[in-house]
Amino acid sequence: MLKQRVITAVVLVLALLATLFLLPTQAQLLVFAAVVLIAAWEWSNLAGIGSLFSRVLFVMLCGVGMIAAMWQVELLSSPRIEPMRQLLVVTCTWWAVGLLWVKGYPASTPYWGNTLVRSVMGVLVLVPAWLSLAWLLLLHHGVWLLLLLIVLVAAADIGAYFAGRKWGVAKLAPNVSPGKSWAGFWGGVTASLLVMVVVWLVFSAQLSVALLPMMFVAAFTVLASVLGDLLESMVKRHRGIKDSSQILPGHGGVMDRVDSLTAAAPVFTLGLIAVGLY
Repeated sequence: MLKQRVITAVVLVLALLATLFLLPTQAQLLVFAAVVLIAAWEWSNLAGIGSLFSRVLFVMLCGVGMIAAMWQVELLSSPRIEPMRQLLVVTCTWWAVGLLWVKGYPASTPYWGNTLVRSVMGVLVLVPAWLSLAWLLLLHHGVWLLLLLIVLVAAADIGAYFAGRKWGVAKLAPNVSPGKSWAGFWGGVTASLLVMVVVWLVFSAQLSVALLPMMFVAAFTVLASVLGDLLESMVKRHRGIKDSSQILPGHGGVMDRVDSLTAAAPVFTLGLIAVGLY
């Protein structure tokens, strides 16, 4: 199993780097759109949508939502910051509600446990995430910003893993994900902040933002990444399944790989706008 996980992880990293550095921007947008639509297919199962027709309809709804979001911010012509900011504020408000549901699980189940609400939840999780990734790609040095986002989330995962193994006693969300601990959480935050410090020191000459605001961006991004992971874990636990699918050997489904990014990407993007980097 470990060998399978490592091989799949290497393939995924190489595919990501090839997409970011070998493909033109329009092709990159299509690749990320395809990934999100696969995740939407998996979410339709998490939502409890039964029939094939209804699951396809849900994927199409997510696709329409992605197109509508692109149109709203004029993504492919002259992207407008203010509509993007407004959409991201609404998205972060939704994630605040998601945090309350995660904290209150299983008592919160009546608020989101039915298929309709979980379907709406999926749209709110996936569409803003894709829009944020697409927005980042179209910025100046956008590929590097997107890589920074991914590295911050990866560093949080790695820091959480090692800190949790060594000091993890108090559980972060025992009813949702018993394996996560507060020690792991703080280990992940620390690792990501260290990454941001190094990045800022290396690229400070190219940045117009001081270190402290960027540290806040990193911290809130990591907080959101943990929430994205926990929200999917909560829905999977309610649904009684371990993985969103088996499409990635040793890693479960696409949704299982991007759950942290679904919350982290909008928060990271809003953070960059808030600190005046763009």
